[in-house]
Amino acid sequence: MKNSRERILLVENDPEISDLIARQTLQTLGYQVQISRSASQAIQSATRFSPDIIITNMNLPDLSGKDLLVALNSQGVVAPVIVIAQKGMESDLVQAFRLGATDYLLWPMREPEVVSAVERVLKQVRARRERETLARQLKQTNDELQQRVRELTTIFAIGKAVTSITHQRELFDKVVEGAVYVAEADCGWLLLREEHNKVFRLAAQRNLPKPMASKMHQPWDDGISSLVALSGETLSISGEPLTRFKISQVGQSALVVPVKLRKEVVGLLVVVRRISTPFSPSNRTLLEAVVDYASISLVNAQLFRVLEERARSLQQAAEAAQASERKKAELITSLQNQLVKPLADVTQTIDQMLVGETLRFNSAQKSVLRSVVTNLKTISNLVTSLNKTDLV
Repeated sequence: MKNSRERILLVENDPEISDLIARQTLQTLGYQVQISRSASQAIQSATRFSPDIIITNMNLPDLSGKDLLVALNSQGVVAPVIVIAQKGMESDLVQAFRLGATDYLLWPMREPEVVSAVERVLKQVRARRERETLARQLKQTNDELQQRVRELTTIFAIGKAVTSITHQRELFDKVVEGAVYVAEADCGWLLLREEHNKVFRLAAQRNLPKPMASKMHQPWDDGISSLVALSGETLSISGEPLTRFKISQVGQSALVVPVKLRKEVVGLLVVVRRISTPFSPSNRTLLEAVVDYASISLVNAQLFRVLEERARSLQQAAEAAQASERKKAELITSLQNQLVKPLADVTQTIDQMLVGETLRFNSAQKSVLRSVVTNLKTISNLVTSLNKTDLV
């Protein structure tokens, strides 16, 4: 198929030949034709005009067609060359083909011969361009697929980190690093909201300038993060609109995604490019996936805090119970020390009174004393048994 944009450089000093090829044949078919009268002029035109085909006569006033082929090759001109020769110049044609000529025309010639030669060569040019275009598209597609694989690998690594890394600072650094990579950004940071005063502080960063990176764990205000915190919606902004905010000191394109827990914004993930190239929908989707992992990590952190507080409470309760048991044991031991010996002494004294000769008791009195002894022994046994029952 003929393309009206296809350009042909004709190197010919013979007016009759150039008129036949250019005006009568090629221009009537819609080709752009530029004529050079000499080899030196053709070399200059070849670099400026960027022809798709060069048609040159073997006999030129300054250089031969063979010398022109050598000069074009040295200049890096890749356009195919059709050489024009007269009958009897077969040896020159062979040398021209060895120097890179693609086709030839014999003078005198007719218009159909010119058209046929040009179409043959252009068919090769178009095929080569198509191959180059397909190769570029294939390379671009392959590069994009490799980029997607790397992005998915990064997302997977972040997900794995969420389940394996227990140190929260290290985990947040991993999240920001992954966010900068998948968003194809130059720097990024993570802001987390304090529970008691709702202030956002810088929790992690990647590639921030030193003065800003030194504000770790301090309140943070870049101008647009607070707006996203209020709206709860992802914001992509670049170019002139960004210059009104403090964040423009870092770059010219920004993407801010809120980190939510139970529909409440508790953090903000921000990535920035130094140039004003806007973030694509793919960048936004990938960054929102990273934010999902950040939300999971925050939920895990809350659960860990609850478990730690519960464990600490149980430990305190256990320690209090142990202290109570120790006090109880000390009290019982003290009672035993204070009661057992006196009870034994009283019991022994009454026993001696019952068998002694000094005091005379009638039957009723002896019965009462024996009952007292029995009761005293019962009390003594109860006090002694406290060590075996109440302390278990």
